[in-house]
Amino acid sequence: MTFSVDQLEEARRAHADGESAVALGAPLYADVGGDVAVSFEFSPPKTDKAEVNLWQSIETLCPLNPRFLSVTYGAGGSTRDRTHATVARIARETDVPAAAHLTCVEATRGEIDAIAQEYWAAGVRHIVALRGDPPAGATSYAPHPGGYENAAALVAGLKRLHPFEISVAGYPEGHPSSQNQAADLDNLKRKLDAGANRAITQFFFEPDTFFRYRDAAAAAGIDAEIVPGIMPIGSFAGVQKMAAMCGTAVPGWLVRLFDGLEDQPGARQLVAATVAAELCRKLYAGGVKQLHFYTMNKAELSFAICHLLGVRAQPAKERAAA
Repeated sequence: MTFSVDQLEEARRAHADGESAVALGAPLYADVGGDVAVSFEFSPPKTDKAEVNLWQSIETLCPLNPRFLSVTYGAGGSTRDRTHATVARIARETDVPAAAHLTCVEATRGEIDAIAQEYWAAGVRHIVALRGDPPAGATSYAPHPGGYENAAALVAGLKRLHPFEISVAGYPEGHPSSQNQAADLDNLKRKLDAGANRAITQFFFEPDTFFRYRDAAAAAGIDAEIVPGIMPIGSFAGVQKMAAMCGTAVPGWLVRLFDGLEDQPGARQLVAATVAAELCRKLYAGGVKQLHFYTMNKAELSFAICHLLGVRAQPAKERAAA
């Protein structure tokens, strides 16, 4: 069956209006407003070469005027010193606010409080507060004796120390240890009620996954900002492994798209940018104006996606004035 242009246009008008109509029409990225607020996540480098690559990525992405740059914290505090050094350097050498990840794993309250005090002294005002994954060799999470028992307690503890801006994690497909979505949203609400400013979600691959989560959160009485976490796919095998660990569904169509690209890095990057950009464009059509990118310490994919969304690099003087 074929359709005339008039029939296609009539169907488009029947099912969408305003921004949704733009998203369903073509070209998908024409004249996007550029009014998306973005942020980027990095991991602390393990080698000198990795540090050079990290800072090249940071220097590439900073001109996009991100809300903040966050730096992850290894299981059990395994990257504590490297995380602190990276966060402190961002705070010292860039004009973008730095956000430090902090977890509850394998540390007492006093030890965690001391780390938070060090961040405050270094000029860091934003913490991404997480319960954290079980340490190596452990099959399940158990609070450290004398430590913060969960992320909500960590948020409350940080707020007692200083008026930190605090982001916490949200799980559109449910945390692997949660009984169900209601329990998971109850936990998110406890974190926000303890003083967190926003939730940043685990990555996902289909826009409806986020929209359903946003609706469920609103129905549960959560009105805080919920920022979608976007994972541009560098290594598909690596993303599949991470998805299995955190309970993220990898749709069959995505598996088929990346099939045969293992030895085609250029083509794989083009496909990855297209997939993630389309996801972001559909989120934008649904009213999303904040996006958080899991960069894996690489700038090209995130930069390209932001460009497609109308976010443009700005000179340092313009960023400072903004």
